[in-house]
Amino acid sequence: MRALLLATTMLVGALAGPSGPVTAAAPVAASAWQDKTLSADRRAELLVQAMTEDEKLAVVTGFFGTQQDWNSFRDPQARPQSAGFVPGVPRLGFTPQWQADAGSGVATQGEAPPALERTALPSGILSAATWDPAVAMAGGTMVGAEARASGFNVQLAGGVNLAREPGNGRNFEYGGEDPWLAGTMVGAFMKGIQSNRIVTTVKHFALNDQETGRSTVDVAIDEGAARTSDLLAFQIAIERGDPGSVMCSYNLVNGKHACQNDWLLNRVLKGDWGYKGYVMSDWGAQHDTVENALGGLDQETGVSNKDNYVWRDKLKAAIASGKVPIAALDDKVRRIARALIVSGAVDDPVTPGPIDFAAHAVVAQTAAENGIVLLKNEGGILPLTRAAKRILVVGGHADVGVLSGGGSAQVYAPGGNAVRGLGPKSWPGPIVYDKSSPLAAIKAERPDATVDYDPGTDPAASAAKARNADVVIVFATQWTAESLDFPLSLPDDQDRLIDTVAKANRNTIVVLETGGAVAMPWIADVRGVVESWYPGSRGGPAIARILSGAVNPSGHLPITFPATPDQYPRPTIAGKGLPDKQIFGVRYTEGAAVGYKWIDRTGARPLFPFGFGLSYGRFDQGGLTAREVAGDLQVGFTLRNTGTIPGQALGQVYVASPDGTWEAPKRLAGYAKAALRPGQSEQRTVTVDPRLLATWDETRHQWHVAPGRYTVMLATSAADIKQRVTVTLPERWLPVGPATSAR
Repeated sequence: MRALLLATTMLVGALAGPSGPVTAAAPVAASAWQDKTLSADRRAELLVQAMTEDEKLAVVTGFFGTQQDWNSFRDPQARPQSAGFVPGVPRLGFTPQWQADAGSGVATQGEAPPALERTALPSGILSAATWDPAVAMAGGTMVGAEARASGFNVQLAGGVNLAREPGNGRNFEYGGEDPWLAGTMVGAFMKGIQSNRIVTTVKHFALNDQETGRSTVDVAIDEGAARTSDLLAFQIAIERGDPGSVMCSYNLVNGKHACQNDWLLNRVLKGDWGYKGYVMSDWGAQHDTVENALGGLDQETGVSNKDNYVWRDKLKAAIASGKVPIAALDDKVRRIARALIVSGAVDDPVTPGPIDFAAHAVVAQTAAENGIVLLKNEGGILPLTRAAKRILVVGGHADVGVLSGGGSAQVYAPGGNAVRGLGPKSWPGPIVYDKSSPLAAIKAERPDATVDYDPGTDPAASAAKARNADVVIVFATQWTAESLDFPLSLPDDQDRLIDTVAKANRNTIVVLETGGAVAMPWIADVRGVVESWYPGSRGGPAIARILSGAVNPSGHLPITFPATPDQYPRPTIAGKGLPDKQIFGVRYTEGAAVGYKWIDRTGARPLFPFGFGLSYGRFDQGGLTAREVAGDLQVGFTLRNTGTIPGQALGQVYVASPDGTWEAPKRLAGYAKAALRPGQSEQRTVTVDPRLLATWDETRHQWHVAPGRYTVMLATSAADIKQRVTVTLPERWLPVGPATSAR
């Protein structure tokens, strides 16, 4: 109860004006809030004043939108097979909220009929692998355009949870393992979505890093470690993407469920960061009416039956009894209204309309081509030479499509599921292949060659065919999905298939379609490895253009590929085998040392390091400079194309602390990419966010940059440092939030 009283005190304090608590306002005209000359804050306030209590309660209660029999709250206004619906206030002309999942495009709950098929953007982890915010923003702009044309004004994207657990089934939706890379890339994606005058949602807040026991895992982490890892990724994404909504997660954080966690929602998000948008629950992540209301949740979502809601009449009763102040409800409604007004969703209502699928296919293919990573290219086996007249493609259903990730973010691309009957019969299944054949695309790229296909179901038969080929391309897949976690090994005995084929033909190339890192016991026996992730509805041509050399690969890993699971703090997912409702704890002993930072700290040698990626061309980077400018660290370097073909070069900037007291030997502090012609060079300048140089001081509740000599590194990956310089920086104390709050 003490925590609830403290939360109530904080909330009332937050609602206080410059000269005291907010007083009751005089009656206002019902249409006064629609005056577009007023600020969004004033319009939202006028709307709240004009609402009845029941209208306010309607705005904070969201229902499952799908028209399934199990949904007891089916509303005819909800968009077909959608994630959520929140009623509007017709009397006042305030819009309903139509919500759709959108990690890789406009998703549907259940298989989509042709009318609901939408462009499948490559997975979030592929977007992060581009290391190019402009590509991420273009993808978000495409998704937002299809959302608006589909009648949705709230998109449930993007995901910024760090890849602490390499087997996390949702890693494919997220932005990798580093807070700066994930925050900037996902922020750009959300900015693109919201440019379509709709609300987007950053998720899942926070430390929702595994799917096993996701509603019962209690994550224990020190505040400083959280602030410099997962929370920093969210803070950066919010500042960059300006999302109207934050989705709180299923898990517990330091003993309290995230959606009623006063520290996370009231103190950090709304207090320290000055966030003015609203917090929605993950679907069904709400628990207790009073604790949710005082703990910072603004909108419950995913209500599908009378047993899994906490608000509306329950919140009304809590207000009537004095357990929740009416000011708390007003604040929630004000935040929701303001976000919808600021985004443009109120003044420019969404209306279903036509979609330019051809133009959007180009966006999806461009993203895939920029994020596919070349991991091995022994002897220049790639790009495919004209001498390769007999090409054998094996496995992965490459004759019909490319794999996608499962769960609520599932998009059904034009043409529907190319391979039916695979995976779980119920959600998060089925396994879905986007109808985009790599085989057909390879044939189109190489019309001069004979390109055959073998399904790979019989390794011995595949090997027999491989002996007669000049080059063999094996497509290996690992489906990952929400609500499940996965081992790092390829399923369905694919390792044996690759090994058998490679022994029959040394000129074997493996194309991986995975949601994250996988083990490669056959790596020494194949000559080429390409990580294509889940490449989306134009994945087939994107892969083929990389293989043929029509596109010079420029993707770099946003995660570490460990040599073995033992290289991570937890080799196995915690909570496996426990009863569904049993709460269990996981202490993040690694603190902020996520991914490559843990690898650096322990001295392990991964299979492929964070930031790694090969090219068909040759690039050089140098001319590293570092200087202090008004307290900030400014880093300059030059990228050069020293080869004979055009391509994109990536410069990665890492920094080491002067006293070695960070969580790891170095941190990513910036990056820049440049498209270069042969012989061309370009200079890049990166101003390092000072929080990337700081530690969190709990006593002063500020970021602290220690004075001293910092080592600045220019690299092609976390394991390949090309140049080092040192720079002396003064001591700085930084405020907990940005200088200017995003919303």
